[in-house]
Amino acid sequence: MAKKAGKKQTPMMRQFDEIKAKHPEALLLFRVGDFYETFGSDAEKASKTLDIILTKRSNGSASEVALAGFPHHALQTYLPKLVKAGHRVAIVEQLEDPKTVKGLVKRGVTDMITPGMNLNADLLSGKEHNYLAALYPAKKGPWGLAIIEVSTGSFHYAEHNEAEILSALSSYNPKEIIHPRDMERGLRKKLEEEYYLFGIDAWAWEETYAFEQLTTHFQTNSLSGFGLEKGSAGAIAAGAVLHHLKRSEYSSL
Repeated sequence: MAKKAGKKQTPMMRQFDEIKAKHPEALLLFRVGDFYETFGSDAEKASKTLDIILTKRSNGSASEVALAGFPHHALQTYLPKLVKAGHRVAIVEQLEDPKTVKGLVKRGVTDMITPGMNLNADLLSGKEHNYLAALYPAKKGPWGLAIIEVSTGSFHYAEHNEAEILSALSSYNPKEIIHPRDMERGLRKKLEEEYYLFGIDAWAWEETYAFEQLTTHFQTNSLSGFGLEKGSAGAIAAGAVLHHLKRSEYSSL
């Protein structure tokens, strides 16, 4: 007896899967008309964090998909709760007017909000700084640290031994630290006790890539004007934080 064919996905669910594949680590708030919807594991997380109803529908999938959402005007109520719970949130907006489009509306990530990347007044307390740090714990030589304050654009970097870099981290008290995904487990466990951490792939910490990121962004052939040298721990950390902001489609870069 022939096996019954599974139900095909709707164009909107294929669109969701394509965007989710680009940002697998983020919880997607997917704009659908007057609502922000979440699907699958994102819906389960949103329902638990926000205490909103979780439902299941076929929604154009071969099997039922978890679904949870809220009205678009409630974004400023729910977004701070998601970020403060440690979620990386990608805002997926409709990039076309549904009234003027036949078929599927084009959608895309318009902002990525994390503990260290946000300009949302409801997520910032008064004059509290919102530092994002990139930590490069070099296996040999000095460690590198890059600090950016995303709400003001101020940028700092440092190269020093482990103790001095960890002391600097404590002074800045960043909301988020990005680090090489393969960072030594003991160090990661130690930092997790105090900071929100996010690992990125090793290739983003290669000296040539970091140099290209920085010189392209600042339209220069040298880093000497910034007091950096190609291949230095500080330059690598600075290149990594720039890569991270670009990859996250950060709107204020």
